[in-house]
Order: sequence, then structure tokens, then C-alpha cells
Amino acid sequence: MSSLSDLPLAWPVTGHTVLGRGRVSLFVEDEITGPTGGQPFHRQYITHPGAVGIIAVDDRDRVAVVRQYRHPVGMELVEPPAGLLDGVDEDPLDAAQRELAEEASLRADHWSVLVDVATSPGGSEESARVYLATGLAQTDRPDGFVLEHEEAHMLVGWEPFPDLVDGILDGRLQSPLLVAGVMALATARATGRDLRPADAPWPVRGVHAEQQRERA
Repeated sequence: MSSLSDLPLAWPVTGHTVLGRGRVSLFVEDEITGPTGGQPFHRQYITHPGAVGIIAVDDRDRVAVVRQYRHPVGMELVEPPAGLLDGVDEDPLDAAQRELAEEASLRADHWSVLVDVATSPGGSEESARVYLATGLAQTDRPDGFVLEHEEAHMLVGWEPFPDLVDGILDGRLQSPLLVAGVMALATARATGRDLRPADAPWPVRGVHAEQQRERA
């Protein structure tokens, strides 16, 4: 098996400026010096707490999906249940279990990792882990959780797994976590590849957690 791997690396940061503050993220600019010195250069990007998504598959090979309005892209996207990590130290599996209950009123007996994705590494810190959840059952939404804003109009349903694959390859389905998770599952099925356990290491998450602690 190939040992090809992304590697943690940090070029020296000689300046860090917050250009804007939002509810979840900051818009920042770093002054960076390359590994061989020379003139510093600047990069602007968005900080992000990280996210999880869930490809929840029932015993009829249907996937739980939500249809949610996404204002920046001007579309209602078909997406897996997903959400933000609540903090640097939140366990991502705990977050996935919470989001599955909040958005789809489901719990799962079996969890594994489908894929880890740096969603836009040229301009955002966001990294996302997509889980496979099986052995599904209905459950109540967590106490105190209230659907609001876009989520208040979110539609929840079930779609056959092959229809999602077709929709992705036809260009009709574009949610990054849906695309990454569904195609990872299709590949694993086609190749017989075992999935990683739910507590598998998530290297980029460790890097981001350290960055967030340094900023704090």
C-alpha cells in the first residue's frame, strides 16, 4: 500500500491581522516568510472551527438527506446531515451523533470514517470529516435544540444510494460533503476497501486545534 501522505508544515508567520469578524469565522491576513527566506508575502483566509457530515444509510440502501437553502451559492442543496464542531476539543464523533439527531432525528449503532476533506485549502481553514452511519433508528432531537433560520425550512428525506451517485456524476448534486462522502462509499464498495474506525486519527484537525489555541 502506498505511503503517500499530506504532511504538517508551517512556514514562519511574521504578522497576523484580523480584517473582519463574523459569528463563526474570522477573515485574517498573515505575513509569511518562505522556507528559504526572501521577501515576506501575504495570504488572506477564513478561519473555521471544522465540521462533520454523516452519510446515514438504512437497510434499504437509502441515504438520509436534507434540502437546505445556501445563500452564498443561491441554491437549495441536497446535503447530508452536517454541522460545525462546537470547540477545539469537541470529539468529532460526538458532534456527528449530535448533528444526526438534530437534523434528521436519527441515531446509529455503527459508525466509521468515510473521508476527511480540506474543503477549500487556498482560502479557508475548514476541514470536514464525513462518517458512514448504519444501524439507524428514530430518536428525539436533543433537549433545547430549535430549528431556526435556514434550518427551519429544511426538508428531510431519503434517497436511494445509486440515485445520489448518478446525481453527482451528472453534475446535479454539488454539496461538497455529499459528493465526498457518497463517492468515498461508492469507491469502498467497488474495491472492497475497509473503512477507518470512527476514532481514526484526523491529522489536520490536530494542526487546526493547535493554531486555535495559539490565537486564543
